[in-house]
Amino acid sequence: MRMDDLGLELKFAGGAPMLTEGHVIEGYASLFGLTDQGGDIVAPGAYAASLSRLAVRGDKVRMLWQHDPAQPIGIWEEIREDGRGLWVRGRLLPEVAQAREAAALIAAGAIDGLSIGYRTVRAERDREGRRMLTEVELWEVSLVTFPMLREAKVGRKSEELGAGEELAEALRAASAVLRG
Repeated sequence: MRMDDLGLELKFAGGAPMLTEGHVIEGYASLFGLTDQGGDIVAPGAYAASLSRLAVRGDKVRMLWQHDPAQPIGIWEEIREDGRGLWVRGRLLPEVAQAREAAALIAAGAIDGLSIGYRTVRAERDREGRRMLTEVELWEVSLVTFPMLREAKVGRKSEELGAGEELAEALRAASAVLRG
């Protein structure tokens, strides 16, 4: 069964994943307010309800290789929304052959993207006709070759935001409050 047979949509967010001792990777799988190559924009808070439902069920977002449900390669240990986007931290499992290959590709800089697999729950169109995703059901975050959202950076810790980005984050949060 293919992922699109389930009605899932895929969004990519790339950059250079950080591979640390223990095969830990982290970074942003999605950034709020930016238009991706498909013309979609993810709104702040779009993942909140899905992450809450997963937590209540004791379930997790899956870590896959290239969106292939037959190729789980690790586990996401932390997924959260912050003022910038959807931040993820997880571990590639060295017991899985594809995870070892992914680790080598990441270390060499050959793979540098993250992609979200989701189902749209709510969306609206803006004046330019772009789709604003206001609620999505997050199923998986994959390591991928080609990211959809070029501006997203993987491998950057959420605590490492600079002063200018902190201001931008505060402005995004204030805008979200004003939008209701």
